[in-house]
Amino acid sequence: MNKTPLNHWHREHGAKMIDFGGWEMPVSYEGILAEHHGVRQACGLFDICHMGEIEIKGAGAWEMIQSLTSNDVRRLADGQAQYSLLMNSDGYAIDDILVYRRSADHVLLCVNAANTEKDLAHLLAHARPDAQIIDLSADTALLALQGPASVDVLRRLGVELNSVPRFHTLDIAVAGVPVLFSRTGYTGEAGCELFFPAAHAVKVWELLLAAGADAHCRPIGLAARDTLRLEMGYVLYGHELSESITPLEAGLEWVIRWDAGDFLGKSHLQAQKQAGLGRQVVGLKLLEKGIPREGMNVVAADQPVGRVLSGTLSPMLQQGIATALIDRAVLSGASEFFVDIRGKMKKAQIIKPPFIQRG
Repeated sequence: MNKTPLNHWHREHGAKMIDFGGWEMPVSYEGILAEHHGVRQACGLFDICHMGEIEIKGAGAWEMIQSLTSNDVRRLADGQAQYSLLMNSDGYAIDDILVYRRSADHVLLCVNAANTEKDLAHLLAHARPDAQIIDLSADTALLALQGPASVDVLRRLGVELNSVPRFHTLDIAVAGVPVLFSRTGYTGEAGCELFFPAAHAVKVWELLLAAGADAHCRPIGLAARDTLRLEMGYVLYGHELSESITPLEAGLEWVIRWDAGDFLGKSHLQAQKQAGLGRQVVGLKLLEKGIPREGMNVVAADQPVGRVLSGTLSPMLQQGIATALIDRAVLSGASEFFVDIRGKMKKAQIIKPPFIQRG
């Protein structure tokens, strides 16, 4: 398995390790509930060095990205970031990504770990002679500091979090290490993500934990990262969005700029929008005790009408929550929905995520 630069640190500090898409990653340290509430109430630090980083430089860099992504990168100024979708010719997203504008001829893409090789091959297949594509993944560390107390932790390092707008970046130094500070995250809490040379991963990781010791900052595993993102209704590629679930079905039309010119797969999305969607990703909240899990059937009028894409017990609500792909025709017609949990029908309410509200 692939290992992040922090692999030995995790093992030495008692993390439970799992295979996550070919990477050996910490799933938890002290348990999902403690880590989840730790982020919501204080501060947590995530090793996300498995994510991919791809750089594109040259006069044609931005025109190339404009033609391959669904959002409008022309709206970005230097130092801004944008959530977008890397599209294929059939109108499906091959990944959901963050696009960082470093300068007029320099773009940085942050891509999902399991998709890095696929995304890189896709970019190379659509390369332009005036755009150079460089895979920085192996040499780049990426950490996420999340939670309300992250404001105090960063202040001790000389960064005033609230002075940086969401989806903006800064070039800073942390203990002499050059860091790209990004006001982004995947939890719904205040916080940031930090890109820097992988050789300094342990040094920066331990410095952040030390700076956050008084704020009860703790390392957080992938299990709590998933429950945190699901409470906010954030998409996880391969679940709510994939090469079999289109961006429109996933509820991501807000990431599609129809007036931004042509991009790969746009005509297929336009045709789907005009024809109307046959199915839709929705949120489900269980009204009875139970935990919905991926692959379980959603039932209405004693008939399966969809399936669960992601599901868990919300630590904040103490209720089962899920996303599900549902036949759209039944959404307005059916009065009751159930999740089939090992043969027991658990009543569920369809809601629009997020499942919880954060300031």
